[in-house]
Amino acid sequence: MSISLVIHGGAGNIYPGMMNQEQEESYSQALQTALDKGYAVLKSGGEAMDSIIAAMVELENNPLFNAGRGSVFTKKGLHEMDAAVMDGRTLGAGAVSGVRNIKNPVMLAREVMLHSGHVFLSGKGAGEFALNRGIEFATDDYFFNKERYDQWIAIRDSDFYQLDHKEDNLKGVAHTGDEKFGTVGAVACDGSGNLAAATSTGGMTNKRFGRIGDSPVIGAGTYANNVSCAVSCTGHGEFFLRSVVAYDISCLIEYKGLSLAAACDLVVKDKLKKFGGEGGVIAVNGRGEHHFSFNSAGMFRGVQNENQRDVAFYT
Repeated sequence: MSISLVIHGGAGNIYPGMMNQEQEESYSQALQTALDKGYAVLKSGGEAMDSIIAAMVELENNPLFNAGRGSVFTKKGLHEMDAAVMDGRTLGAGAVSGVRNIKNPVMLAREVMLHSGHVFLSGKGAGEFALNRGIEFATDDYFFNKERYDQWIAIRDSDFYQLDHKEDNLKGVAHTGDEKFGTVGAVACDGSGNLAAATSTGGMTNKRFGRIGDSPVIGAGTYANNVSCAVSCTGHGEFFLRSVVAYDISCLIEYKGLSLAAACDLVVKDKLKKFGGEGGVIAVNGRGEHHFSFNSAGMFRGVQNENQRDVAFYT
């Protein structure tokens, strides 16, 4: 097998010309930095889980992405974040939803997996567990972003919500012209062939009622199994939830014998698209083979292995 790290920063209406050169360079550098951090773990003989956590922390700390520091505003003007991790060797998993003021939700998700005795914690209970485990908190000022704030102000008095990766969903509300494209994720294969996956998000701008998407739901937005693959999803969460996208890809590999690429493309470009779902996935198997699949205009993505180190945005 070959060590491999694959990351994403969201999928959606990402097409040539929508960003200037400076913006493209910022996203490119952000993805490359995350790859460097995560791949260094694999290169030194580290485990897949530690690799994806290292990459994810970099992505969560970068306000370019709708996760961690860059999380969008809810209907009430808050930041409520979701994250999940899964270990393909043990099928251990941890997830959190609706957490506030957690600097790195992916770190909390890993603590849930390792030390809670549970799989999924939410809201205040997850916050209490974070305090118990010594997870780092941050003030509201840390999460404030003027562009995110302006996007929220434009729709806060309406019933509209905005998917961070999609520019045409405001149903008449003015498009800001500088959208950032959301959810972040990472999957990895280490030198022992073990797999791991993680996903983190700030959700939808102006979301209400404690809405939770696919990102923290094991099997929908995040899944890893050494027998098949590790998957992280990004897109319109309601469709990914109903399609159980990550687990569906795993099952097609384990039970039908499809290749990694064939399984991903069947789910994303055929089954999900017919259902009306937009977005994409990153995936890796125990041989270190990877695949990107998306049915949207583009996806912020990157890969590093023994043969390549690439980042890309468009189709």
